[in-house]
Amino acid sequence: MEGIGQITNANARDSLTGLAGASAVRERLMCWHDQAAMSDLPAPVHVMLLGLRRFDTVNLAYGEAAGDGALVTVAQRILHFCDDEFEDGDWIAARIGGGKFLLAVHEACSRERWQWLAEALADAVALPIAGLDQSGTLRLWPRVALLRAMPGESPQMIFDRMGEALELAREQHGKRVVWADGNITPRGLPSARLEADLLGALDRNEIEVLYQPQYSLPDGRLSGAEALARWQHPQLGRIGASALFAIAERADHVAQLSRRIAQQALMAAAHWPYAARLSLNVTPADLAAASFAEELQLLIDYAGFAPERLTLEITEHVLLTDLERSAAMLAGLRDVGVRIALDDFGAGFCNFSYLKILPLDYLKLDRAMIGGIETGPKDLAVLRAIIAMAKALGLEIIAEGIETEAQCDLIAREGCDYFQGFLRAAPLVQAEFHNLLQTTRAD
Repeated sequence: MEGIGQITNANARDSLTGLAGASAVRERLMCWHDQAAMSDLPAPVHVMLLGLRRFDTVNLAYGEAAGDGALVTVAQRILHFCDDEFEDGDWIAARIGGGKFLLAVHEACSRERWQWLAEALADAVALPIAGLDQSGTLRLWPRVALLRAMPGESPQMIFDRMGEALELAREQHGKRVVWADGNITPRGLPSARLEADLLGALDRNEIEVLYQPQYSLPDGRLSGAEALARWQHPQLGRIGASALFAIAERADHVAQLSRRIAQQALMAAAHWPYAARLSLNVTPADLAAASFAEELQLLIDYAGFAPERLTLEITEHVLLTDLERSAAMLAGLRDVGVRIALDDFGAGFCNFSYLKILPLDYLKLDRAMIGGIETGPKDLAVLRAIIAMAKALGLEIIAEGIETEAQCDLIAREGCDYFQGFLRAAPLVQAEFHNLLQTTRAD
């Protein structure tokens, strides 16, 4: 996996969001162009350009600081989406000015899948953004242009075609996605069909659980894993966790999906060769259910899993509805040994009252807090401030998105306790992670 983490030149990054800049995209596209010229079977290049509709009005209505915060949030949503969907591919995500973002992927991908990915990413970007000011939440409405690069097509030709297509998308009322070849196609699959397919996949146990290894610092020993969901759709191909849960939410089956993932992960982790920790993500539907804590304890007991080995990871958007009630429910689980982590810290605006009210054990830093720490003095200063705050609150620090040895060495020196990322391992299927645990224990 390549992605934004492979861009080591700070000047090639967008200073606001930390994504790649236009020059870095051109360089990556040219690299793929050169690789294609030397290959008999070159992998295709797919590009999407996402524009935030009337973004200038956000700055006018909320102020430039709020507008910048919204752009940072959009950037992190794009990165999380890419992490879910392109774990095996070579991709780059960039901000190329104003409210325009570009995503390019160098891997085999059908037209139907690229269309669906654009729809799914647009849905993720359009989710409410909270915390911009006291007036409530903001929603942004993206338009997306799609392109499959032609053999020999230069980066400038790609940029020109994408820009023209995005303007066409903006002019087409009710059309959110348009292809740069001039054809506006329907969604890869209707929503109702996708939702029905998901229910069938749940019944047939076709939702796969992957395990993202986590390592302790400073010794680098394998300490556990975060459970992640993936669905191999027969027509659209791999669907990552974020899009999978979005489909489940439309079908009103989030609770069923979440329970299935938790049960499968707990059963597997109960038979790991030593007591490594398991982390599970908690959804808004989970915390909204009055019976969530009781049902989770039943799953833990049924699996024969020690609750002291379990961490629940929660994000800010999970907590937006009823913070006090969520805190009480999580405190009950913590009383039986379950640990609690605040996930994606630094991905957008943080309500610091979460740190006071919630019964937390870990603060999990979003990859946005890591990307520039090697070259950016301000990035490093922010990281140090967050670590100092966490330590003062008695919280351990987990850093995600670690992709280089330099990043790993730096966070170890600064006092992080754990890390995960492609430096050591991509998400693994159960058999692969089980073997990794056995190998680690033998070392």
